Amino acid sequence: MTGGSDAALTQLRALLANIDVTVATRLPPERRLVEMLGLNRPALRKALAVLEAEGQIWRHVGKGTFVGARPVSSLGDIGAIARRTNPGEVMRTRILIEPEVAALAALTATPADVAEMRLCIQRSRLAATWRQYEAWDNRLHRAIGEAAQNHLLLCLLDTLNAVRRTVTWGRLRANRDRPTADHHSFGEHEAIVDAIEDRDRHRAREAMRTHLVNVERNLLAS
Repeated sequence: MTGGSDAALTQLRALLANIDVTVATRLPPERRLVEMLGLNRPALRKALAVLEAEGQIWRHVGKGTFVGARPVSSLGDIGAIARRTNPGEVMRTRILIEPEVAALAALTATPADVAEMRLCIQRSRLAATWRQYEAWDNRLHRAIGEAAQNHLLLCLLDTLNAVRRTVTWGRLRANRDRPTADHHSFGEHEAIVDAIEDRDRHRAREAMRTHLVNVERNLLAS
């Protein structure tokens, strides 16, 4: 068995990169992960703790370990908010908040953060369905929020995104099964991540604003 927590973290990241994020996936129990990955349990637990702190997984005592961000705990409140708002309000709120998040991420993003963003873009381009595309799009925008390194801001984004998924899910699908190869978001996502990687706050802010304005235009026209 491999003993180092660094090796365990590398293997777990590889495992997560190949998991379908369009479903609420539960990881195998620790005993099974130890067998699958050839790790010892202390190293595995340290690696899981790192991934949980990064928001890549979340754990529920008695139920297991799940892929992705911990869901907002008060789903009833999210439902109540969603019933009182509409796609236009959601997009205006995103346009107010997310460009500043991108600008902050341009100051604080690590190479690992940028690599995660690039992976999300790659997977979104390969998406076979709108549902898969939207899942990777959601993950990209959250990765940008994580790169901003502000836990309170990330909680606000998670709440906004929970409302967004409830209010606008499926509205961008038009009459096709998947995004076309020239879908506007692909190039816009690249521009946002390029600016973040270049540490250009102004460019990151404006690239995110341009992207969200185009999303709003297409959403409200559908």
